[in-house]
Amino acid sequence: MQTFPDTVRNRTVAIVGRPNVGKSSLFNRLAGHRIAIVHEESGVTRDRLSAEVTSRDQRFELIDTGGIGYIDRKAAKDSIDSGILDQVDAAIEDAGLILFVVDCMAGAVVLDEEVAKRLHEAGRPVLLIANKSDNPKLDEDAAEFERFAFPVYPVSTLHNRGIGDLVHDILARLPEMENLTIADPVKIAVVGRPNAGKSSFINRLTKSDRVIVSEIAGTTRDSIEVPFQVGHGDSARHYKLIDTAGLRKWGKVKEAVDKYSNLRTEGAIKRADITLLVLDASEGPTVRDKKILSLIEEAESGCIVLVNKWDLAENITTQRQYEEALRRELPYLDHVPIFYGSALTGYNMRKIIEAIDEVARSVSTQLSTGVLNRVLQKAFQKTSPHMVKGRRLKMYYATQVGVRPIRIKIFVNSPSLLPGTYQKYLQRCLREAFGLAGAPLILILNRRRALEENE
Repeated sequence: MQTFPDTVRNRTVAIVGRPNVGKSSLFNRLAGHRIAIVHEESGVTRDRLSAEVTSRDQRFELIDTGGIGYIDRKAAKDSIDSGILDQVDAAIEDAGLILFVVDCMAGAVVLDEEVAKRLHEAGRPVLLIANKSDNPKLDEDAAEFERFAFPVYPVSTLHNRGIGDLVHDILARLPEMENLTIADPVKIAVVGRPNAGKSSFINRLTKSDRVIVSEIAGTTRDSIEVPFQVGHGDSARHYKLIDTAGLRKWGKVKEAVDKYSNLRTEGAIKRADITLLVLDASEGPTVRDKKILSLIEEAESGCIVLVNKWDLAENITTQRQYEEALRRELPYLDHVPIFYGSALTGYNMRKIIEAIDEVARSVSTQLSTGVLNRVLQKAFQKTSPHMVKGRRLKMYYATQVGVRPIRIKIFVNSPSLLPGTYQKYLQRCLREAFGLAGAPLILILNRRRALEENE
């Protein structure tokens, strides 16, 4: 388990503003693909959305928020409006830089002034984005917003005007962040039954022949480590792919070399940050694959499933049918991404690289303490835990204490009051809020005596 290094600095950019000024359009434009729902009706974005943005060999996290319709919580019409304010406050708390979006065509309104006041009180760096500046005349009108005392950027998300200059200045204002994967590459164990195509996959992925590939099952005897990276320059993510021998049934292991191969494979899973399970599409999942998944779960490793040799199965079944059957057979996979590919033909290799990068980001995610507590408190308010011997679990405070895997310490009145089903419910709520595809979530409950005594 890793704890948080002191060298990591905040490269989070939050987008805030009143409803229907184009926050989600800006989010989609900066993220480079459509993630947030964009609609003319105000208030469409209800929840906090985030994406990792890569530009000019640099990366930062971008957060979209619901429109601020009220500043005074007492004036909020309902729990949804109040919840949006909570999410906006959390985003501001997280941010190293804030993009305050206004509507250049509508001009400054009273609510813009209230938002500007709130942002000045927060003390964070702010860029004011005068959106809908669709022509040079409207660029001149954007000068009206200079009275809010923030740098003003006239842009048009619809026509991509001014976005390049904005991105340049965002990157210039963000602090440098050490690339931790250079000194500590993310370790990915590639595992599966003998002859599932693990070595062929690594060779295809790295475009090399470092690993011996043969149709004879059991060619790989030792765990072989192969360096691998995604991206270029200082922001490239560095990985170490660990090719392993096919895991055999212990009852069928006769030779000493096979015994040590099994032990090395199990050891690779235990030390891996992510385990990529390779299945043979032509055979489907077996009891051995279930055993491997249980080892992955016990090791608290991130997980991706690759259904290899899809070229042999695509004329027999569809990916949707295969996945439905696979998730029924292997219920542990509910939060694990499944991909279909062929190491022989190269089918879907790019998507699998992207999946590795996404899961690596998930297992290394550092959750804001403020947002984490808001999500968990909302989960408790929505569904209370069952009474146990006349007492109910109460949560006081939560904080993340580690990555690879993500570990969250929750201070409660009594850890024994947490049913297993409620723990899964909390994990599901956290995944819905933060994504975290393929990443294990470890909840550690601590009794907080001082608070309990004051109940």
